[in-house]
Amino acid sequence: MLSITPIYASLLVALILFLAYRVTGFRRSESVALGEDQCSKAMKRAIRVHGNAIENVPLALILLLLLELNQLTPWMLHLFGAMLLLGRVMHAWGLSRIDGSSFGRYHGTVLTWLSMGAMLVTNLLLVLTRS
Repeated sequence: MLSITPIYASLLVALILFLAYRVTGFRRSESVALGEDQCSKAMKRAIRVHGNAIENVPLALILLLLLELNQLTPWMLHLFGAMLLLGRVMHAWGLSRIDGSSFGRYHGTVLTWLSMGAMLVTNLLLVLTRS
């Protein structure tokens, strides 16, 4: 039975739902039904923050799920999951506040990529060493 990936999947989906809610709030307050041509910079930023999470989270969760299915030790699953979650929260916070570079955006990206890269390598090593 899976016990670790569902924790991080649920928390990350909660983050994505929060980010989607923010975009919806901007759309309603600015009366923008589709697109982003006539919206504020803040709304464009909210759309991008949500989009970035949607681009990264599913792939990372697939990697985490594969590691759990291949019975990686729980502490490593939690390490990768926590890095991913922290990275995504930091990135969303940093990009939501400031256009351009920020501490949260930069370090959130680094944590996300480190977790994904480490999970990628670990998945390959698990498969190759068992073959």
